[in-house]
Amino acid sequence: MNDTVSESINDAPSHETEADAPRFVATLRLLLHSPAFVLGALILLAWIVCALAGARIAPYDAYASDPLSSLLPPDHTHWCGTDQLGRDICSRVIVGARDILTIAPLATLTGTLVGAALGLLTGYVEGWVGTLVARALDAVLALPLVIVALLVLAAVGASNLAVVLVIGITFAPLVARTVRAAVLAERHLDYVAAARLRGERAHYVMFAEILPNVWPPIVVEATVRLGYAIFAVATLSFLGFGIQPPSADWGLALAESYTLLAGGAWWTVAFDALAIASLVVAVNLIADSLREVLDS
Repeated sequence: MNDTVSESINDAPSHETEADAPRFVATLRLLLHSPAFVLGALILLAWIVCALAGARIAPYDAYASDPLSSLLPPDHTHWCGTDQLGRDICSRVIVGARDILTIAPLATLTGTLVGAALGLLTGYVEGWVGTLVARALDAVLALPLVIVALLVLAAVGASNLAVVLVIGITFAPLVARTVRAAVLAERHLDYVAAARLRGERAHYVMFAEILPNVWPPIVVEATVRLGYAIFAVATLSFLGFGIQPPSADWGLALAESYTLLAGGAWWTVAFDALAIASLVVAVNLIADSLREVLDS
């Protein structure tokens, strides 16, 4: 009888079945039938193209100044006008997509990886270790994260790497809280008990058994955090703690030009602001669509 029980435990499914591929196809099909997802994906794809081929598709050199052409309003020559140094704003908006679409995804990836690992630990490990880590995460979440990020960047200095790490670390507790809730709902299910009875180690159960079953909330959380990361990178650049000159970053461009609004040069800030808004809205549309499909 013991041999029969042992064989049944060893033959227990690990929840990584052949149905995963059809499930992915079905999810993708549902997403493609969502107008919000398609619109968000098209906007995001357009900005990704700008980030990858910015200098090749920009109508002018984004860094070439022309004092004689400064503060020209939008016309047929300069579609978005020129800034105070005579640089073509349309070209700078296109080229400026590269930095924000490099730093924001890297920060999101960092926060998601760290947060998912912490969420798995605090959700699966019972006893004082999991409780201690969970309470430490709650303490971090009680702090004003923007102020903490500014203080850290002021201490270590502004650089692209520092921005990635600071945003990623500040996002990690938020991701961990979501993953922990999902793990708490999974850790007492039969497949986890079967893995324990087979003698699997804790790290195997967490990452090979539980993690594949909690990926939907992780994907949704990562997409939501990407939208926040884009806004955070632009905000830090605007405050002088993010991407530094001579980058054509959108937040930095707003910081350099917002004082010109008083003189009526609205175009010096309007197109960079619209670029930030469109990218954040696109990511949020994708996140909302993912949440609806994965929760259904």
